Amino acid sequence: MKNINKELVISTKSKHWIHLWHGFLSDKIAVLSLLIFAFYCLISLAAPLIAPFDVRDPSFMDLENSEIAPYWIDGDSRFLFGTDGQGRDLLSVILYGTRLSLTIGIFAVVIQGFLGICIGLIAGYFGGRLDNFLMRCADIQLSFSNMMVAIIVMALFQTIFGIASYQHLAMYILILVIGLAEWPLFARTVRASVLAEKQKEYIDAARIMGIGSGRIMFKHILPNTVSPLLVIFTIQIANAIIAEAALSFLGLGMPITQPSLGSLISSGFSYMFSGAWWICVIPSITLIVLILVMNLLGDWLRDHLNPKVYKD
Repeated sequence: MKNINKELVISTKSKHWIHLWHGFLSDKIAVLSLLIFAFYCLISLAAPLIAPFDVRDPSFMDLENSEIAPYWIDGDSRFLFGTDGQGRDLLSVILYGTRLSLTIGIFAVVIQGFLGICIGLIAGYFGGRLDNFLMRCADIQLSFSNMMVAIIVMALFQTIFGIASYQHLAMYILILVIGLAEWPLFARTVRASVLAEKQKEYIDAARIMGIGSGRIMFKHILPNTVSPLLVIFTIQIANAIIAEAALSFLGLGMPITQPSLGSLISSGFSYMFSGAWWICVIPSITLIVLILVMNLLGDWLRDHLNPKVYKD
């Protein structure tokens, strides 16, 4: 009987994932969004190989080549997307900038997820005063504007340690600040799932068998929270990239020597009305498309991983 029940559970899960896969393939917008996102990831990883110029080369920045129009607007054939105000090939800095923005977004959300999942599991499983304390900490965190906190921290770091130190550590500081800013979203989601799961019979059976709390939380309860966590991860990566772009646009993000999409938009904004519009517009379009496809993927996952929507 036990083997039959186990096979039934496996069959049900397999049926669910097969249903999900066929639903994904039938949604042209979701497929297109995933292909575009995969393309972004691929060119980001391969940036050192496919970029026309090496951004680390001292000769890469040449003011004699500044503000050259894109190739399709009677520009120089060496520069497909033209050059920026510092004479850098715009295609090369966009490739490296996309790589940097995705790196910051993904690792910041990894920190959010790690903290939020651990805190949510502990709060939901043990409950009581510990639950109240951790959730009040989450409430305090949510009461502050995440962008305001990030701006204050980045400005203080620049003031205390100087611009030179900041330029070397900017990426790591951004990952840490953005990562620590939004863990309550993961914590509350996981806590809600734990409160529902820990009342079920298989958790009682695990306790009776003498299985430790840590193993119950991470091996038995956590896998049942995967669906909402996938949705949050997708959307939060997009939000983290937007946060980095906003901070860079304000001059508190990545320095111009380490271009992200946000810093490229910031540096190109002053050229918008001087005729060299491509310096700002092309990185802006790159960022908008990236955020759009990630939000579309998040919306699709939210709709199809919702157990109230799925039907056998």
